[in-house]
Amino acid sequence: MTALPVVLIIGASRGLGLALAREWLSRGWTVIATARSAGQAAGLQETAATSDGRLTIEQLEMTDVAAVKALRERLSGRELDLVFVNAGVANGPGDRVDQVSTEEFSRIMVTNALSPMRIIEELGDLVRPGGTIAIMSSSMGSVALNEIGGWEVYRASKAALNTLMRSYAVRHARDGRSLALVDPGWVRTDMGGSDASISVEESIPGVADALAARRGQPGLRYFNYKGETVPW
Repeated sequence: MTALPVVLIIGASRGLGLALAREWLSRGWTVIATARSAGQAAGLQETAATSDGRLTIEQLEMTDVAAVKALRERLSGRELDLVFVNAGVANGPGDRVDQVSTEEFSRIMVTNALSPMRIIEELGDLVRPGGTIAIMSSSMGSVALNEIGGWEVYRASKAALNTLMRSYAVRHARDGRSLALVDPGWVRTDMGGSDASISVEESIPGVADALAARRGQPGLRYFNYKGETVPW
């Protein structure tokens, strides 16, 4: 019997992460999904109850280096087809960089740029050759597309993430894995808000399709939920 493909989703307790877990379950995958705490995992627990054992929930605070190393130990010996780092934070559209506190700036940068990279550095070798390592980015991380301003610190954190991922890709150019920075679109979630332009049901199947289309193609690409390239 052929083993089911396995995806690890970092940050799957709600919103896009929970939708990703449900999407890959619907496609016949085995899913390992993380939540920051048991108290935040109600949606995952409900999903796990009807997953025929294909959904495993792990607890992880992604900014905690020791917790990431502990997750690596718990997953030792597992072979993953896809790691998808989804977790992130935002503040607001009017966040001028000269007005944000040092603490808030650091919180957003550590969560959105540093922590995802630490995770893939720690867990990347669990992804089989020919597998995929992906991080949820945003079109707001595109320097070329920043023509209206706003969301200054959030934009900067995603641009930093994109740059760090490019450096990672250079260092791992010969390992054959597919690397992806994914823009899910402006989605109606708690983070995206009610005025966002697309629904979760429009975004997430597209994200999964775009990643599937890239499977087995080594190197880094930055694309949106339609599979369209996003300019750096």
